[in-house]
Amino acid sequence: MADAIAARLDEIQKRAAVTSREVAQLLNISPETVSRWRTGKTEPQPERRDSLLKLEWLVSEVSELYSPDETRLWLFSPHKLLKGDRPIDLIQSGAMDDVLTVISQIKDGAFV
Repeated sequence: MADAIAARLDEIQKRAAVTSREVAQLLNISPETVSRWRTGKTEPQPERRDSLLKLEWLVSEVSELYSPDETRLWLFSPHKLLKGDRPIDLIQSGAMDDVLTVISQIKDGAFV
């Protein structure tokens, strides 16, 4: 499973032009935890694994719209469709579904 987790971390980093530290920030975990996952020293608990998979999906969706650098900027910038909140802050607070809803609206061209 370590290889699969490492591959997902790599994919997030590549598609969103983020560092391991920023992945940790997005997942609200320590950079050391990301490192242990990547090297297979530990595996994510089910809740953290689900968050990782959801983050991978979210980054995949955003990266269909933007370049990696633009995806990173989108994640860390206030967004009017999120009432001025930054996607990263909502992701950290457990409101990733709200961010996914906005991404879907952007992809569908339904700017509310």
